[in-house]
Amino acid sequence: MLEKTTRMNYLYDFYQSLLTPKQRNYMSLYYLDDYSLGEIAEEYEVSRQAVYDNIKRTEAMLEDYEQKLLLFQKFQQRHKLLHRLKTHIAERYPNDEELMGLVMELEKLE
Repeated sequence: MLEKTTRMNYLYDFYQSLLTPKQRNYMSLYYLDDYSLGEIAEEYEVSRQAVYDNIKRTEAMLEDYEQKLLLFQKFQQRHKLLHRLKTHIAERYPNDEELMGLVMELEKLE
């Protein structure tokens, strides 16, 4: 469950601008603020089932966006490559401050 939550949080970060305000609110409350379905339903005065259906549809939409755009996958690949690059620099060029500075600038772009 934690892995799914982490994935949904990342997908939400990448694709939230493509969601409706209601979808953003439900997903934010459910995944970021850890509200229960019942708490969200009470706050929006809808049924628990309506909240559940909306969240499930939104999750499917986020997965569909990722399948097409691959923003999260590319983020993960860049993260792994940056880690390998930092390790390589630390082992082979430990005194090259300019090189490490450039890598740190790359990291800030993430």
